[in-house]
Amino acid sequence: MERTVLFVFLYIAVEGDIGRHVYIHQHLSWTEAQAYCRRHHTDLSYLNSQSDLDKLRKAAGGKIHKGWIGLQRDPNNNSAWKWSGGGHITYQNWHDRQPNNRKNEDIGSISYGGTWYDGFGRTSHPFYCVDVTVEEEKTSWEDALNHCREKQTNLSSLLSETDRLLAQTEIQNRNITERVWMGLHFLGDRWMWVNGDPLEYEAWSHQGGQDHQCPIRRRCGALTKDGLWENWDCQDKLNFFCM
Repeated sequence: MERTVLFVFLYIAVEGDIGRHVYIHQHLSWTEAQAYCRRHHTDLSYLNSQSDLDKLRKAAGGKIHKGWIGLQRDPNNNSAWKWSGGGHITYQNWHDRQPNNRKNEDIGSISYGGTWYDGFGRTSHPFYCVDVTVEEEKTSWEDALNHCREKQTNLSSLLSETDRLLAQTEIQNRNITERVWMGLHFLGDRWMWVNGDPLEYEAWSHQGGQDHQCPIRRRCGALTKDGLWENWDCQDKLNFFCM
């Protein structure tokens, strides 16, 4: 029965990437934009995939506008780039011959076609913020999924280190002391994201041993305040993330 129910969930699934993007028209430097996003939202926007690029386009009214995103050169590795919210980039959409690695061009922006450029952070541009929000009520995993679906969203997938770190930041900012549901479920012999995203990135806690490898009852995935994954009883009532 569980297999049938979850297949129905997957069949009607919508995208479950965590976070909602917001386009801010105000012109600020990169550092000022970062501070604004952290004060009013969660952080500067980041991109895991083409899907996130489509979300930026939608947030800006159907057309990508040039502006800051949370892209910055890693101060500990001059040849690598990372996101403002933490985590190195796994999806790249650099414009031709970018980054050009000129001196002091250590901040990234997005251009009209959606491609990335490196540049100087002290110049002023509009920018994109991302919101990661924990739902106020506590429910079972299935009720959380239904709640998100009623809002035309989904329980969130944490597809990258950046997803996990920003979700952890939101939990800590909200002073939530317990774990929070995410869209991870054990079906048959494997864990899968409820909307069908591939399980390529994992961050399991070692506290519960290897129980997540073949769970008997604890077959739903939750994120702890420490930013790690745990398998938990699906009937427990927890806060949760919708995308």
